[in-house]
Amino acid sequence: MDAPTHDSPYDLLLDTAVQAARRAAAVIREQAGRPGGVRDKSRNDFVTDADERAQAVIVESLRETFPRDAILAEEGAAGDGDAPVVSGRRWIVDPIDGTTNFMHQVPPYAVSIALQEEDEIVVGVVLDVPRDELFTAVAGHGLQVNGEEEGVSATDAFGEAFLATGFPYRRFEHTDRYLDVLADILRDAQGVRRHGSAAVDLAWTACGRFDGFFETGLNPWDIAAGVLLVREGGGRVTNYHDDAGLTPVFDQQMCATNGPVHAALLGHLAPMDDVRL
Repeated sequence: MDAPTHDSPYDLLLDTAVQAARRAAAVIREQAGRPGGVRDKSRNDFVTDADERAQAVIVESLRETFPRDAILAEEGAAGDGDAPVVSGRRWIVDPIDGTTNFMHQVPPYAVSIALQEEDEIVVGVVLDVPRDELFTAVAGHGLQVNGEEEGVSATDAFGEAFLATGFPYRRFEHTDRYLDVLADILRDAQGVRRHGSAAVDLAWTACGRFDGFFETGLNPWDIAAGVLLVREGGGRVTNYHDDAGLTPVFDQQMCATNGPVHAALLGHLAPMDDVRL
């Protein structure tokens, strides 16, 4: 399958990211059902041989075409620093977003690749591996799903909002406050789902399957591509203080919506506006 085109100056970069994601997906599928070398990075945070092999394939693909670009990758070996703003270009890579799902053969899990230029995310690619569904976005040139233009939902009432989230799984000192906030959202929204892959949750928000997504404690590689997907799909992405730009990518607070329900979701998240882990 050819890479999608967004008719933008970034299409070569997009094509490189898509091909890198597809190469990584092939590695992941080869390992599915028998993930080897499972290690703990921290409590409930795992890395497998598949993560490392997929990342190596992505890094090789990116550096083969763009050897001077910096890379910020989850598994560390290719990391070139994590300051929010860079000089030039930087790829932000998660070889498997949803490693625990992958380990248990439970979808979704995805490859996530973003390109940052100076203080802006300009290319985003999320490949849902089990579904072989490709989400792409280019700054100023829209969102596509498998090459077809898509966008956020039109839901404008919070009572009709179908939302996604992620639960705390590494640190638990704020669990009670989180559960209080979640209880209010469960009461006031139409429904909440937890799938275990922030990249996919953002992709599904971007194309209107979810009306919004919120989570605390995420890393840049989990969400950088998904942030651009939502924005290019017509939605809004901020932290819990309604700060936009790169802030939600690096601030460990994620509130992404279709736009009309954003203020209501931020209101529900206000009791956690000082929580980032």
